Amino acid sequence: MSAATVVIGTGVNELVAAHYLARAGQQVVVLEQNTADWATALDTGWIPPRILGDLALDSHGGPRTSLQVYRPDPWVAAVLPDGGRLELWNDPVRSAEAIRRLSARDAKRWPDFCERMARLARVLERLYTAPPPDLMTRDVGELARIAGTAFGVRRLGRQGMEDLMRLLPMPIADLLDDWFECDALKGVLGAAGIMHLCQGPRSGGTAFRLLHHHAGNMPGVFRPPLSNLSRVLEARPGITLRRGASVGRISVREGHVTGVVLTDGEEIVTRLVVCGADPRRTLLEWVDTGSLTPEFTRAVRHIRSRGVVARVVLELQGAPGFTTLVVAPSLDHLERAYDDAKYGRFSQHPYLEARATETADSGCRVEVDVQYAPYTLRDGDWDEARRSALAQRVVEMLSEAIPGFDARVSARRVAAPPDLEARCGFPEGQAHHAELALDQSFWMRPLPGWASYRTPVAGLYLCGPGTHPGGAIAGAAGANAARVVLRDRPH
Repeated sequence: MSAATVVIGTGVNELVAAHYLARAGQQVVVLEQNTADWATALDTGWIPPRILGDLALDSHGGPRTSLQVYRPDPWVAAVLPDGGRLELWNDPVRSAEAIRRLSARDAKRWPDFCERMARLARVLERLYTAPPPDLMTRDVGELARIAGTAFGVRRLGRQGMEDLMRLLPMPIADLLDDWFECDALKGVLGAAGIMHLCQGPRSGGTAFRLLHHHAGNMPGVFRPPLSNLSRVLEARPGITLRRGASVGRISVREGHVTGVVLTDGEEIVTRLVVCGADPRRTLLEWVDTGSLTPEFTRAVRHIRSRGVVARVVLELQGAPGFTTLVVAPSLDHLERAYDDAKYGRFSQHPYLEARATETADSGCRVEVDVQYAPYTLRDGDWDEARRSALAQRVVEMLSEAIPGFDARVSARRVAAPPDLEARCGFPEGQAHHAELALDQSFWMRPLPGWASYRTPVAGLYLCGPGTHPGGAIAGAAGANAARVVLRDRPH
């Protein structure tokens, strides 16, 4: 079989890239890689407005295929030690009233904190909706873009620029200690700094993650929204979607892509491949490393992709009484949970983030991200006994917050990091494919010198969350990658 363009993967970035290329007149075949349901059914992250406009997503489709964006309100409920909850709302004034019951001082500071974080997050929004800047360029257009970005930062004023320069390398714990005194508030905000990251809240650079999850949100909301963007794009005409077409290797001849070979032996002949799989799998497993330099191969091998999150799915009888519930009582709690992971243990007091959705049978499905649960355990493998122990601990912790919760659990499933790797293609269980730390962000993602979605193999491009801007920004990497492809190959 021959195809003009092959896109590997059916994640949100891959589908966005496929539709951009199709709208430019290319024939696009999309190969589905993972069919497991462990990845959440909805897409996580802000959808940049430019994508909505370019793909006409704001007005497409009927009831089944129309784009829906879900912004829960309250956006989070945090469990308090006394059994109550701190609920934070989309309205900062309402959140301030909730905070006031715990700390009048923090409630007074909340509006200013929200406004200052929102201003800084808007800087990231501008950076995220374009390929990362090439700081060594001599191209006049690129230099103008860099100058425009710098001018945008300058427009923040002295206070804003100082906030940005100080915040980016800062531990999230230090930032929150500067602003607030309430442990519960600092715990729920601190969790945004370490989600899917093998670091604790006192690690440098984690404050940057708070801004990352704030991008595209209303002031005072520090969790990304959910959407059905992938479902909408799957249902759209313009691309050919092949289910269960598992990739075995990417053929390369004389430094240029020549095709994609499936595991059943079929070869799809093409000169252009856009891949949403993680960089290590793409470049070290699917591409013959003889096509790459030893230095590049070594750099790819050292991309940090440490997974520390397991997923527990609980089926419930009846509604649990929350939409998003967090168990993160304090920064100390998060740091101690990280201590366990550092030494190869899954935490007995993990950070939990549980999301509830109704099911067709009047029941409820609760997906719980459990952090910290390391990919590699010090004293053995992730056997069924350890998976069962993890699920039991999750049920116990949620039952402490919700009396009678355990009695309503009718079924439970556990995906440890190795399961997420095998079923969802998350390297070492890392949902973002590469840890979203400062040294693996912007023009250094996934590698310094290779942040433009291109690879050393001509015709092979990357578009997954392992590229700029990372996970939880729905479709941005795919859109940016497609623009680079079309700039390189306009016809």
